[in-house]
Amino acid sequence: MPIRYIPFFPDPIRGQALLNNFKRTLRYSGSENTERLVRRGMPLYEVENLERVGNGVADVSPALSADNLVIRGECLSACAALRDAGRTVDLVYIDPPFASGADYAKKIYLRRNPQRADNLAEAERTLESEEFAAFEEKMYGDIWEKEKYLNWMHTNLLAIKSVMADNASIYVHLDWHIGHYVKVLMDEIFGEDNFRSEIIWKRSSAHSDNTDYANIHDTIFFYQIGLPVFHTPYIPYTEEYANQYYSKSDERGRFKDTDLTAIGKRGGGYDYAWKGKQNIWICPISRMKEYDRKGLLYYTKNGTPRLKQYLDEMPGIPAQDIWTDIFPVNSQAKEKNDYATQKPEALLERIIKASSDEGMTVADFFGGSGVTAAVAARLGRNFIHVDIGVNSIQTTRDRLLAQNASFNVCEFKDGVSLYRNPVQTMDKLKSLIPSFRNQDSANQFWAGTIHNARLGTIPVYLPNLLDSASRILDEPLLFRIIHQAIPELPPEVKKVIVYYIQAEDLDSLKTFIREQRVTMVEIELRDLKEILDDVVVNDEATWQIEENTSGDLLNPWKLTVTRFSSDRVRQKIDEYNQRGEANPGTHGFTPIRISEEGLETLEAIAVDCTSSNGPFHADRDLRLDKGGHIVQDGVKTDTLWDGTLALPTKPMRIRFRNICGDESIIPVD
Repeated sequence: MPIRYIPFFPDPIRGQALLNNFKRTLRYSGSENTERLVRRGMPLYEVENLERVGNGVADVSPALSADNLVIRGECLSACAALRDAGRTVDLVYIDPPFASGADYAKKIYLRRNPQRADNLAEAERTLESEEFAAFEEKMYGDIWEKEKYLNWMHTNLLAIKSVMADNASIYVHLDWHIGHYVKVLMDEIFGEDNFRSEIIWKRSSAHSDNTDYANIHDTIFFYQIGLPVFHTPYIPYTEEYANQYYSKSDERGRFKDTDLTAIGKRGGGYDYAWKGKQNIWICPISRMKEYDRKGLLYYTKNGTPRLKQYLDEMPGIPAQDIWTDIFPVNSQAKEKNDYATQKPEALLERIIKASSDEGMTVADFFGGSGVTAAVAARLGRNFIHVDIGVNSIQTTRDRLLAQNASFNVCEFKDGVSLYRNPVQTMDKLKSLIPSFRNQDSANQFWAGTIHNARLGTIPVYLPNLLDSASRILDEPLLFRIIHQAIPELPPEVKKVIVYYIQAEDLDSLKTFIREQRVTMVEIELRDLKEILDDVVVNDEATWQIEENTSGDLLNPWKLTVTRFSSDRVRQKIDEYNQRGEANPGTHGFTPIRISEEGLETLEAIAVDCTSSNGPFHADRDLRLDKGGHIVQDGVKTDTLWDGTLALPTKPMRIRFRNICGDESIIPVD
């Protein structure tokens, strides 16, 4: 259970009266459930500092006091912890799931086994000619019922607002699937008067669609509260624009001339004669004299002065609310991280420069590939990256490491042992529940069924790990089960099983079931954590630590990895091979084979030579790209890995990461 609940809204102090902060204008089925969650508050969990990255991060307590944070957890939990720690953010950009119905996956590549290449030169020779064996790994599901999605978004947006500074900005990135509904939610939460722009980002090139108009844009809703900073972004002139408007030139360069008269313009002007020309001017005579002294006046044929504006001194065209000059991340881009829905750095650079100053804090509560944190760090801002998926945390960590950023990696201890991400955890759970059938019993409320010889079909309820609101079993949820879900079941159903992660009070809930039950259907409550604890299992590795005989005085020790075993990766590969062999297709199927050493399934090694407990600190960090080349402490190299890692001192613990993203920390005896 949470330590306690943190209110979404500030509590009134003595002598102060506050208006009711909670109001709803968008009504739909289930919208009333949000009010109950909001009145309960945001769940606050214990936070663990997993790792300190960079020399500038001290082993501080509490973990959230560090300027820069990479947090594995949900938006709601992160906002509760930040609010409790007194942290506020100046700029928020979020790119949440779009409720698009898509199910995103990441392609997983096998690495090269250094023990299987005859020599490094042979490995380099075959590198270009051989295709890397790969298979897809589900990252996260963007599959929602509209009503549940809106409740989820409403609660998250309220939580985000609770940690925004008095003068702050928020950008919410969506598309056509759900954006129009979320716009109404944002009007409710942030206020219609605080809406600033609906930015249209052209995310792909024009293409034909045989059935309707091709969709090539996303929508970004921009709101401000208080009086936050805003620096107008400028777009460089195109050559066509420059040729059209900067058609004149002198010894200083190309320029355009602009009108200095104030006739017909707002705000009045200054009535005086300039070199015989009586007029209403937009500037006082003192400024006109300054323009003249600097040689910035251009005179027409009839002697009217106009202001010269030189092309090389102009910042460009002020950005409007349609952005067509920022292109999506393509397969050849240097910033490509093989992360689904990755957004380009140029998009975040424009937003961060426009709505923050150096030293301010930028937060992304659905951080994904870490582009917000990476750009914020590069631009001298503090950053907070939050995401529930381990792949996001690792991708962001590696990305920031390459930029020499300093930050803490934290995780919330919410009682849920996630298997990479919520979607994969839920898939794994279904395989661990005995006799579970992954199918609907009667409607979408039930995750599947269990068949029992005596009782027949037993519908099973599983909490949605994507939605924190469903993790806690309480009386309102049981009321829905008893009075809505169970009555819709077929009459022959005698029992249902309700799994929970956390329960408010089991004795009270069982009493509630007895008092509210209107049918003879038995309701059994089961603790899901007993199954979740079996989901995460450490990988195994064999290594040697010995003196380095290469003559490297700075690294007198050497780690040699001789074997790596990951049952989870092998199971995934076996599933891939079984599907391929059952459906080989027209071109046949080539199965993936793993060597006895298993080094093909190893992606990264980090070594802590400083401490055997507490937050991990990587004194050496080695990651392998798809070709088996070394990325050493964030720096890419052309060197193929030979199975070793040079060390400054003897290691105290080693962290291994397999190609699917699972990490195991193993102490060194």
